[in-house]
Amino acid sequence: MGKHEKLLLQILRGTSDANIPFEGLCGLLKHLGFDKRIRGSHHIFTLDGVEEILNLQPKGAKAKPYQVKQVRGVVLKYKLGEE
Repeated sequence: MGKHEKLLLQILRGTSDANIPFEGLCGLLKHLGFDKRIRGSHHIFTLDGVEEILNLQPKGAKAKPYQVKQVRGVVLKYKLGEE
């Protein structure tokens, strides 16, 4: 099991939203096929077929918990990361 799969399981579990590393979350979204653009501190992720736009900002080295929850919602809604 690779680092992206471990992080995805941690996000889907939902027990430690405040402890998700920001760079890890960005890497996971890139791994899932999202396109990334940066505008100041905003990291904006889009994917064809996904109507939501994920706009993430770091809080130190961690991702903001409410943004981790948004990512979890999109992953579950569109069944991303399933083999």
